[in-house]
Amino acid sequence: MKTVVRRSIAWLGLGCALALPVASQAEPPLAWPGKQINWIVGFVPGGSADVLTRVAAQDLAQRTGLNVVVENKPGASGAIALQMVARSKASDGYLITVPGPLIYPTPQPAIGKELAPVMLMAQGPMVIVGPAKQALPKLADVLADARKHPDTWSYGSSGNGTSQHLAGELLNQVAGTRIVHVPYKGGGQAVSDVAGGQIPLAILGSSPVLPQIKAGTLKAYAVTTKQRLDALPDVPTVAESGFPGYDASQWFSVAASPGIDAAVLEQLNAALQKTVQSPAFQAAVDNAGMVAAGGSRSDLQHFIADDTAKWQKLLDSGAIKLAN
Repeated sequence: MKTVVRRSIAWLGLGCALALPVASQAEPPLAWPGKQINWIVGFVPGGSADVLTRVAAQDLAQRTGLNVVVENKPGASGAIALQMVARSKASDGYLITVPGPLIYPTPQPAIGKELAPVMLMAQGPMVIVGPAKQALPKLADVLADARKHPDTWSYGSSGNGTSQHLAGELLNQVAGTRIVHVPYKGGGQAVSDVAGGQIPLAILGSSPVLPQIKAGTLKAYAVTTKQRLDALPDVPTVAESGFPGYDASQWFSVAASPGIDAAVLEQLNAALQKTVQSPAFQAAVDNAGMVAAGGSRSDLQHFIADDTAKWQKLLDSGAIKLAN
């Protein structure tokens, strides 16, 4: 799926005054190595990565005066998109939304290595949900039944090695369960199946599940961070559900094609710093139950290194199987 976001020009009033976006007038020209910015999302439309990218792309187009083309390249938990951008030339002018934490069974292009770091966009919780018509009262009831009937429960995620997969396996570890992981190519597909009762659970970002929760088709059992979600104030955390210390969050960052001049990426970082503070992006992260991030390019690299080390411990314990 490809969306082109163009700088807007509007004719207002009887005098036909030309109104250019205020932000784009104030920004210095971005010396991007191409006629447009090609922004890749490695998952199907409808998930948190896709939603936040499209809102950010709209604002970035206004700030830079460049067309921003958002294109979905799903598959292999985002690895297909990572490989495509890592193989690209600087002149291709690619950005890519990189979600995390994300662990693969074989090495994949990484920020700071094959991909150039740009900025951390947002971070926040995931939500454990089930079909409302088949719901048990509480997460503790689900886990108790899962312990009594090993391997009969399953949960969907947006793919192998994703933050949702890691959160699910951490839950299995602390709860003593064997809930089977069902990977999807993105959050949108998993939402449809769990709402329809094809799978009994899903662990997903809040963006794709909040509308279904509010509509009454999904039951929200718990959020994965230590803090409750403002949009779901009555939904407990996993820690509050009987598992103190449980904490799992997801985040979304921006990387670029290798070889793009560092000065250009610094300029892009400065523009995106303003993008994530824009009213539209703030509204999007609020709706997603996340918080806008920001920071420098080096801040992003340090953040990823620390987060990867945390989850590597779970991987080393043998609790995560990435080959399914």
